[in-house]
Amino acid sequence: MVFRPQKTNFQLNVVENFKTLSLWADNPWRRYSISLIILLIGYFLGSSLGMVSAVVELMDPVSAFLSVVFIEILIVLRRNYRFERKKRFLVLLLDSLRLGLFYGFFTESLKLL
Repeated sequence: MVFRPQKTNFQLNVVENFKTLSLWADNPWRRYSISLIILLIGYFLGSSLGMVSAVVELMDPVSAFLSVVFIEILIVLRRNYRFERKKRFLVLLLDSLRLGLFYGFFTESLKLL
């Protein structure tokens, strides 16, 4: 006998709010504006992580490892949600975050040349 798991408070607040956000973002302008905001947040995180690790010289290998692990997690999440039609908005946001991180890391690496 299989029981359905109960809906937790986290599931009610976060998952269903994401569903309402994706319904709100049916308009292409809204969808791309949220995507642009997430891209800029990713750029900020990538450039600030590069600056912090450059200042604290001992943390370079650790920050590089954490950055690679975070980007790999984003890639695995994208691979899992790629074929689900209801999660296309989430895939767009994951790709925007990953692209922003890459841009941030790239511009920080140009500063070191």
